[in-house]
Formats: sequence, structure tokens, C-alpha cells
Amino acid sequence: MTETFFGQVDLVSVSLWLFWIFFAALIVYIQRENMREGYPLEDDAGKPSSNEGLFPLPQDKTFALPHGRGEITVPSGQNPERDDIALEKTTATNGFPLEPTGDPMADGVGPASWAPRRDIPELDGHGHPKIVPMAATEQFHVAAGRDPRGLPVVAGDGETVGTIADLWIDEPEQLVRYLEVELDGEHGGGKRLVPMTMARIWGQKVNVRSIFGEHFAGVPKNASPNQVTMLEEEKICGYYAGGTLYASRARQEPQLG
Repeated sequence: MTETFFGQVDLVSVSLWLFWIFFAALIVYIQRENMREGYPLEDDAGKPSSNEGLFPLPQDKTFALPHGRGEITVPSGQNPERDDIALEKTTATNGFPLEPTGDPMADGVGPASWAPRRDIPELDGHGHPKIVPMAATEQFHVAAGRDPRGLPVVAGDGETVGTIADLWIDEPEQLVRYLEVELDGEHGGGKRLVPMTMARIWGQKVNVRSIFGEHFAGVPKNASPNQVTMLEEEKICGYYAGGTLYASRARQEPQLG
């Protein structure tokens, strides 16, 4: 009887080796695809990292953006990194804290940092801006809880800086993203947005503890009265978050529990 080719081949072993080869190739592919944003790596000073890792950068791939927003090619077409970081190293080696060289809240560094996102509104699945003021839509109203419109806004140092003029709604998520504050003349005047997560509605007032009265005039503004861009959101949220540490020198000192 003539022996077939498969008679001398361990098909189980072949299948196992093919699986391991496929699995290893899959890991390499996924890791390289993961390197389309944020690479090549940089050290704390913004210089090319000395340790890029085992995997090389992937070749450029072009993606068509939805809703007519053009195309983007990555990794070469990423938004450029910020080159105005007002920080300096405290030691010659990496991994140690960087010290702000100016006003960290205005410069957007440390806890106040922001990423250079596109200066256009985030859209929902239908191509409409996700976040809009309640005054610009008739689909939403306050159904439960305290309606904060008209309530005074009290800063972290106890100063009353203005009143709540409107709520900004994330329509797809059906929740409040921002409170719109009408500032009084002593605190800059005009309107500013406050992230809902940084505000507390308490009784007959709205507390914003992260920044003080003197800081409200410096809150980044949104250019349009009916929409906010992704870049503006970054700067606004970063400003309030940075105040948690930088609003006063006392907040930067060690705290006892």
C-alpha cells in the first residue's frame, strides 16, 4: 500500500504551529496599528525618545472622516504637538516634576494642560453639533432636580461672580455638559462656560470651588454663542481643573488628612 503525504505529517503539530505564527503576526499588526497616534515618542523635554520600543512605526494610512470633514493621514498627519509649553525641568534626568515658568492656568500646563484638538465642534451621528445651549433647542427641559438658571455663582474664595444664564446640553447623551455663567462687571463681564462636573448646585447657589473670583475673567471663551469646539472644550476644562492646584499657593503645599 502506497503511503500518502499526510501519513508522515503530524497535522495537529502543523495546526498548532500555524496558530502560533498567526497569533504572533496578529500581535505585531495590532501593536503597529496602535502606534498611529502619539508616535514617535518624545521625552519630557519634547525631544525624540531614546527608547522607541521593539516595533517600527506603521506606514501612512488615509482615513475618510464622516460628515464631509475631509481626510486624515496618520501617523504623519497628526496634529502637531504644542511648542509653547511653559515648563522647565528640575533635574537633568527624565521622570521628575517639571516646574511652570509663568502662570500655569493661563499657559495650560500641569493639571491645567490641554491637547491641541481640532477647532471644530464635535458632531453626533447625524452630523449636528453634539453640545448646544438649551435656549437653542425646544426638545429639552429640566424635568427633575433644581433648575440652576438664575442662581448666583459662588467661587472658591466665596465671591459671587455672576448668575447662571443657561444650560448646555449634550443631545445624544441627554445630559448637561456645561453651565453658562453671565459674569458681572467686576469679574470680567460676558458669558463663560463651567463644566457641570466642576459645579455643585447647593440650595440657592451654584458653587465652583476650583477657581477664585479673580480667575473667572481668564476663563477661555467659546467663539460662537451656540456651539463650542473641541479645542475650546479642552482649554475650558483644563483651566478649571488647573485651579484645583494652582488657584492659590496654599493649594500647592502639602495637605494633612
